[in-house]
Amino acid sequence: MWAEIDLSAISSNLSVVRSRLSEKARIMLVVKADAYGHGAVEVARHVLAHGEAQAFGVGDSREALELREVGIDAPILILGAIVDGEMEAVIRNDIAVCVHSQSRVRRLESESRRQRKRCRVHVMVDTGMGRLGPFPDKAYEVARTVAASDWLVLEGVATHFSSTQSDDDGFTREQIRRFEAFRGRLAEAGLDRPIFHSANSGATLFEDARACDLVRVGAAAYGIFARHNGDAARLLPALTLRTQVIYLKDVPAGTPISYNRKHITERKTRIATLPIGYNDGLSYGLSGIWHVLLRGQQAPIVGAISMDYCMIDVGHIPGVRSGEIVTVIGRDGQNHVSVPEIAEALGTVPYEITCMLGKRVQRLHFPDRPRPALLPALQASAARDRSPAAAPEFPAGVMQQR
Repeated sequence: MWAEIDLSAISSNLSVVRSRLSEKARIMLVVKADAYGHGAVEVARHVLAHGEAQAFGVGDSREALELREVGIDAPILILGAIVDGEMEAVIRNDIAVCVHSQSRVRRLESESRRQRKRCRVHVMVDTGMGRLGPFPDKAYEVARTVAASDWLVLEGVATHFSSTQSDDDGFTREQIRRFEAFRGRLAEAGLDRPIFHSANSGATLFEDARACDLVRVGAAAYGIFARHNGDAARLLPALTLRTQVIYLKDVPAGTPISYNRKHITERKTRIATLPIGYNDGLSYGLSGIWHVLLRGQQAPIVGAISMDYCMIDVGHIPGVRSGEIVTVIGRDGQNHVSVPEIAEALGTVPYEITCMLGKRVQRLHFPDRPRPALLPALQASAARDRSPAAAPEFPAGVMQQR
């Protein structure tokens, strides 16, 4: 199986984001969790080459160091927490960190002094997320401690919104009010020079982001944001997930399919086996309730999805052959399977769907390299058997018998 990552879609989505910002505002592309499953290194290289983001946000030190190791020298901010054993490499590689307590500030200062290298720090303030960062009073003291240090640089002050995935309930504006009050308090103390950043994808798309120094964009850049109104309707999905038929079997009525006989055929039909399972990101929860696309038609998933395989019913699609392409996420003909639709079926958020893609899923990034043509055998098959709709392109080297 493989995922096609359309880098031009990411560029288009960042253009939508840019249209909502002032000229001076910077974009921090969030590439944590391997760029939400899209491939952090390739995505980061692309947006840097095209000037579409000026900094990157990651979840932990390992993700930050991975970017540094491949030569990405743009500003990187660890949005999550770091522990003592990570500080040496983080400071040595000029990676900025979010801090959430006085004790962490003291330990960073000690390591920076030891290396004789200043560390860039962003103070996280909790305005209503309840996750990382102290409440405003304690965050104020943390910011003052950082600013007074000879070895730490108060580069930024940040907060995180909790309610921007759903329709507005007023709480985001309340968090904005609290953050602006905190900003004013810092200004009164002469600490008005850091970068202040709060807007994630939702706030950037649905609040007035023109006053932002910097916005942190993840889901919007990849076209997997849950809301579809307003400017979010202009976002393009960047990821298509495909696999292939590796085995076909004609079965009579009453045939059990997969584990625990949760599906028993009601009629004579044809079952196709696909080499994709929950280890690859096709959630077990989709067993028996979801479908994939083959020749532009919906083919239901039947039986339990296993670690490595799933089965689909193709009895209504005549002439299916082993090796044919199956679309799990994306478009085939007039039909389309979207990440938000899958998330809704599972009762989760779209980001989880792409983050679940496993290591066995080969990521192919376009248009940085030409799209390969269909393999000759599939071209011949398509000419005989497919409808006039264009076939999904099959990357060379992906087709393998398991």
